[in-house]
Amino acid sequence: MEHAEKQTQVRQLVTAGVLAALGCAATMALQVPSPTGGYVNLGDAVVLLGAYLLGPAYGAAAGGLGPAMADLLSGYAVYVPATLLIKGVMALLAAGLYRTIGRTGGGLLACGLAAETVMVLGYWLFGGLLAAASGGGSFGLCLTAAAAGIPGNLAQGIFGTAASALLVLALRRSASIRRQFPHL
Repeated sequence: MEHAEKQTQVRQLVTAGVLAALGCAATMALQVPSPTGGYVNLGDAVVLLGAYLLGPAYGAAAGGLGPAMADLLSGYAVYVPATLLIKGVMALLAAGLYRTIGRTGGGLLACGLAAETVMVLGYWLFGGLLAAASGGGSFGLCLTAAAAGIPGNLAQGIFGTAASALLVLALRRSASIRRQFPHL
């Protein structure tokens, strides 16, 4: 492996680790309990920012691991596998869309909203599965009950989309950031 390529991989790995830690901290900094047993938080802004900075693979790893670790540390261990999958897919989708349509402000919003749709649907389905598995009735009935979490997740998704778009637009102003993250 060429020296410059190895440096780039190390930089991406370190940045992914930092963004995973930041995603964990942002998720834990403000947790508003939701009616379905989860919580609304600030972590999605970091999940999306990581996707835009790092691309699909490293972005998905950071985006899934940070919030999943926050669930574990916050006493929501039952959500860890779902969060790892949902946030990882969210980042994967956001990064892929960003590389094709996200260079404008409107594109950033479209990427974020598409990714946040994964989050809203993912937690709604997981909430229904969790309730059904714990004896809450039929899956359909449990999905209906789990819909109570949708408004909070929508609010979290809208905030995460807007905050990450503003962060990207601000970071693009820095020549140093543009050198380190040429896809931004």
